[in-house]
Amino acid sequence: MQLDIKELTTIEEMLCNIEVMRFSYPTFTTEKYEGYLKEMIPHNYKQVVIFENDVCVAVTGYWTGFKLWCGKYIEIDNFIVHPDHRSKGLGKMLTDYVDTKAKEEACTMIVLDAYTGNFTAHRFYYNQGYVPKGFHFLKILNEDGLS
Repeated sequence: MQLDIKELTTIEEMLCNIEVMRFSYPTFTTEKYEGYLKEMIPHNYKQVVIFENDVCVAVTGYWTGFKLWCGKYIEIDNFIVHPDHRSKGLGKMLTDYVDTKAKEEACTMIVLDAYTGNFTAHRFYYNQGYVPKGFHFLKILNEDGLS
């Protein structure tokens, strides 16, 4: 088993992992995914992927940004491992990569959201050193626009 981890920065590269993205967003069309990426990439969005024998088996996106209360930070956006490849340490590989990237870029922290009922994710993130700091409130204005 040959595992390779790679950072993606272009739309063309990211479009190649749409099948893995569909495990979280089953109705994603190529057009919708590409349209989102066109909006996101100019705002510091990148992806980290793991290939097994040249097939994408895990992906996470991340943003680099600034906030008044914390300065520079990285936000993990989506964390998807192909169901057939879970429990192989791929998630840890992705979080280790993002940890290293955040330190290289002098970030004060890494942040992420996890659904309140996703206890498997909570356990994983706790084991990686993440802790809940507050609530992420949202007000949905267009439910039809959600992926």
